[in-house]
Amino acid sequence: MTFPLTFSPEVAKAVADKTAIVALESTIITHGMPYPQNVETARVVEETVRTHGATPATIAVMDGQLHIGLTETQLTTLAQSTNVAKLSRADMAACMATGGTGATTVAATMIAARLAGISVFATGGIGGVHRGAEHSFDISADLRELAKTDVTVVAAGAKAILDVPKTLEVLETLGVPVIAYGQDSFPAFWSAASQHSAPLRMDSAADIAHAQIVRRDMGLEGGQLIANPIPKDAEIPQEVINPIIEQALSEADAQSISAKAVTPFLLGHIFELTEGASLTANIALVLNNAKLAAKIAQEIAKR
Repeated sequence: MTFPLTFSPEVAKAVADKTAIVALESTIITHGMPYPQNVETARVVEETVRTHGATPATIAVMDGQLHIGLTETQLTTLAQSTNVAKLSRADMAACMATGGTGATTVAATMIAARLAGISVFATGGIGGVHRGAEHSFDISADLRELAKTDVTVVAAGAKAILDVPKTLEVLETLGVPVIAYGQDSFPAFWSAASQHSAPLRMDSAADIAHAQIVRRDMGLEGGQLIANPIPKDAEIPQEVINPIIEQALSEADAQSISAKAVTPFLLGHIFELTEGASLTANIALVLNNAKLAAKIAQEIAKR
């Protein structure tokens, strides 16, 4: 590792002790919900990782420095910041070079985790192929990052606002292992299951960890997507959420919302239409992913 990274004291100790670490993104803090709910949720997610045997490393760029893990003060500062950039592969270096502050998406968090030697990352849902991408060419950088960067990403599938079949097709083309945890169907983010079959299934954190290590030993580039279904008692059934998603998509089209503005607009609109139920489910699935990620990170640390 030659790139300068700023480790929090907690993460630095875990690195020195060679114990399990789970990377966490920061866009959920800056672009997911208002203050103080954002920092309260971030604290709960971090504590969930700790409770299940790993050290949380929330990743963000602050004043040009790439932070691997945030202190309590830094977490609060980020949660209260305005005009925070939403960073992916294309703009991450530019933000650091100009001394900016930015929150990391899935792609940027994977890059930072790789630089820091962290093998496992927990998030909500990955980006993917947007509906209408045959006209807009709107495909998330998350997919190519999964094909390039050696990190296991635990998510509740792809965000349900996306074109899931096309997302799965692109992941297959890029050679990304898509592994459903404990079921045969690909999770549908707010819903535990979908009509789409998952390409692979594994039922234990040990098997998932072993698969990553075998890929590394074989010299295969890229990571794994672990599709972890939201707990049944927290899900919004597809027959309830799908019409709401369609309504939000229609509104986005009517207002010509595009590029990076699409996802925040849709999630915000769905939050309003579900009277907050989508956010409650989102928090539940993130916590569930944090638990599984901690178990996988422990298995990798053992080996």
